[in-house]
Amino acid sequence: MPTHTCPAACANCASMSGPDVRENLSLDTILSAIDQAKALGFYNVVFTGGEATLRWKDLLTAIRHAHALELPTRLVTNAHWATSAYTADKTLADLLEAGLCEINYSTGDEHTRFIPLERVIRACLAAVRRNFKVWVMVELREQRKVTAASVNGHPLIAALSESEKQLIEVSESPWMPLDPSTIETYPAGAAANRLALKSQLGCSSVLQTYTVQANGVVGSCCGIGMRKIPELNVARVDNPDFLKSAIEEAESDFLKLWIHYKGPEQILAWAAAINPSIQWENMYAHHCQACARLYQDETVRQVIRIHHEEMIENVLQTAWLDEMHAPSESQRPSRSA
Repeated sequence: MPTHTCPAACANCASMSGPDVRENLSLDTILSAIDQAKALGFYNVVFTGGEATLRWKDLLTAIRHAHALELPTRLVTNAHWATSAYTADKTLADLLEAGLCEINYSTGDEHTRFIPLERVIRACLAAVRRNFKVWVMVELREQRKVTAASVNGHPLIAALSESEKQLIEVSESPWMPLDPSTIETYPAGAAANRLALKSQLGCSSVLQTYTVQANGVVGSCCGIGMRKIPELNVARVDNPDFLKSAIEEAESDFLKLWIHYKGPEQILAWAAAINPSIQWENMYAHHCQACARLYQDETVRQVIRIHHEEMIENVLQTAWLDEMHAPSESQRPSRSA
């Protein structure tokens, strides 16, 4: 996260960014993180924020640096820069020239309060003109104006050929409150419950993605609201080997292993079986809000403190099966920085 500054001020922003937030990483720290990621065998480098394109020259330098090290790069952006077809084309051309491998656009009812949907559409068309595949992530709530269907059905997207449309992958992800006690409404079937518990998988972010945040703190996942959960922040960049330290600190924590292999919804269901006063069903459609509940609800925390040893064997068995009998290493995702 080169910066926490962002032209949008979305409610419940995942990284608590906004126009008035002025936290920034130095370019030296960004390049050091990339060097460490390469040395430690990370799979790719993702630039996000805040809005990473606000650090334009440093962003291009960092992408070139990662590209020179043969590390794939991804950019997550709200496409605020696509104010015209020309600026959309020029921005994307510069990113691709630097070596960018993947781009993700964020939009939805919150984002479009500040960044018009037309800019995301222009940014998509700029990619199509270069035969470059893009991903668009749309906020999911029960009541919303911007949907995956409305993006795909936009006249400029609908006018594309079928092969061009295949270059734009639009999906939806639950937009969640940062407070686990605040319950958002979602379409039927989106929120976790006991009937769907078997489909609730482990968290693929914790212990796999390490986030170097603009305030100099390294997180052990890419989680929404991570800045509000001290336990998920495991190192600082003033340590010369901050990525290695973050990994060592995170992987020594049983709860993080438990979340990674079982998922926060499974843990909430287990805690509720011990203490029936814990209500969780049909409350959470997003891993991260369920995870925040584990760390911020003292009733849940108490059950975990007292009874977690009962689950050690089960979690370690799952970890062993995953590592020894899962698909080959080439088919499993490696770490992201």
